[in-house]
Amino acid sequence: MYVLALRIDLHLPESRSLKAKRAVLKPLLDGARRRFGVAAAEVDHQDLWQRATLGVAVVAPSVAHATDVADEVERFVWSVPEIAVLEIERQWLEANR
Repeated sequence: MYVLALRIDLHLPESRSLKAKRAVLKPLLDGARRRFGVAAAEVDHQDLWQRATLGVAVVAPSVAHATDVADEVERFVWSVPEIAVLEIERQWLEANR
């Protein structure tokens, strides 16, 4: 089992309220979960209108598959015109047996 975690820092320049921010993030998070079978959530900056940090976890049977899914998730995030991606960090997690 291979686990790859993504930390995605975002700027939402057009957001003027937390409601507007949610209107952008909810379809993004739901779409990632549905299309790629990942776990995804907003993990930081919940109280700021124009910033968000998303956490995405990919669990796969091989390194190649986990990497491919993470690449697809990144492309999906980059395709959203209402957001600016500030940084994406990948971290492999070890599973203790």
